[in-house]
Amino acid sequence: MNLFAVFNRDGGTFKTTDMSEYCARATQTFEAAGHQIDCHIVSGDKVVETMEKAATTAGVEGLIAGGGDGTISAAAGIAWKGGIALGVVPAGTMNLFARSLKLPLDIWEVLDALAYARPENIDIASANGRSFVHQFSAGLHARMVRYRNSMNFASRLGKMRASTRAAIGVMLNPPEFEVEFSAEGQSGLRKVSAISVSNNEFGSDPLMFADSLTRGHLGFYIADPLTPAGVARLTFDILRGRLKENAAVTAMTATELDLHFPRHRHDVRCVIDGELLPMKRDVHLQIHAGELKVLVNEPQPRELDNQAGSGI
Repeated sequence: MNLFAVFNRDGGTFKTTDMSEYCARATQTFEAAGHQIDCHIVSGDKVVETMEKAATTAGVEGLIAGGGDGTISAAAGIAWKGGIALGVVPAGTMNLFARSLKLPLDIWEVLDALAYARPENIDIASANGRSFVHQFSAGLHARMVRYRNSMNFASRLGKMRASTRAAIGVMLNPPEFEVEFSAEGQSGLRKVSAISVSNNEFGSDPLMFADSLTRGHLGFYIADPLTPAGVARLTFDILRGRLKENAAVTAMTATELDLHFPRHRHDVRCVIDGELLPMKRDVHLQIHAGELKVLVNEPQPRELDNQAGSGI
């Protein structure tokens, strides 16, 4: 394949990596596997525009993107719209998409895996046309990210510590808001503390990522208004891999979903693949089954192992 590699030198693990050596290793590894590769090391503010060149450069068949979840999410959208394959080098803190793809999480090991990987079509989702590979969320998660972003941290460990402090802050002050929803012929108006819409259902891992990205539906999760004790119980159940068993949580699946927020304020935020963004009063979410081509070294499961709960 003719590949275009973009590595975010400001992203996670890459901050402490000799990027010249890494690029040389990537070039050597992919060329040994019979590929052509053009390697680019760029700063965070240049990542998106550099990756966009991959989709517009004649003859490029795949984009190899390295960085955190934000970089990888942007790369997925570019690859999806450009009709080229995506290879993921997980250099961030959580690396949730790479976990779903069952890729090695070591930035050196993953080069060998990608060089000999096979292209596979998987699902990608969108919220009002903006693509995402992991989740759209509002409420608890958005407030936690807002709290974390207000803190100063300069390392991966510092970010994890900030996330812990932010989670405690949200536990003591959980949000509550109204949402109207319509999905698969079901609709309702609920007061909630949290909404999450995932690209395929979450598995049982406490990090909450999908076990497979080929099942062709969104996971839709809402949590009733929570007290601090209720947030603690929800957190405990997530850590046990029992999100759906929590008494406050309702879960279902859908291929399309419409959300409306009756009492919208200008400062309301949502999170899309880890990025805090302004939230529209109306949000249309949908799955785009099999529309994203990725390089994987382990095929995605095709059979649905566990049915999602309904009850909305």
